[in-house]
Amino acid sequence: MQTRATPATATPLERFNTAPAAEAAQTLLACLHSHAWTHRLTAHRPYPNLPALLAAADEAAYDLSPADLTEALAAETLPALPEDTYAAAHTALNAAHAAYESRFGHVFVICLDGLSPDETLNHVLAAIRSRLSNDRDEERLVTAEELRHMAKTRLTNALQGARGTARPATDGPHPAFKDKPPPP
Repeated sequence: MQTRATPATATPLERFNTAPAAEAAQTLLACLHSHAWTHRLTAHRPYPNLPALLAAADEAAYDLSPADLTEALAAETLPALPEDTYAAAHTALNAAHAAYESRFGHVFVICLDGLSPDETLNHVLAAIRSRLSNDRDEERLVTAEELRHMAKTRLTNALQGARGTARPATDGPHPAFKDKPPPP
């Protein structure tokens, strides 16, 4: 059904601005699974343009409490590896993720936007190794910054129809710990 507020030629941002709050919230939760962040962005609609929405998203992400960050991290998944990655690389990455989660108590997150699939594995492994030396407070800041970058990338992709390398948040378990055989 077409309404006056959302004509058939409406842009994704116009549809987001005029969507029912629950629908807009679902779009936002797929970008960053924080109800506080989602509520704040939904409540301040309409946004005049995508840069204004992204600025508001960034500002709202800076204001997340430790509990809000924990909520967002609980829904994150591990970065995907290219399909042709060797089994040994999967093993190394699974071990690195396990060490990270043991040390910090949450999944490792990193924005991979702009990286080619061939660069992903080395970038993720180097970042985990580097960040394992952080203390808890320092890592919480780095993690929050990575979540902000991922949220902005996901939000841009959702409203422009682009596909990036950042993975959407899900409520499912992260794939590194599934008992799946690695690709041949």
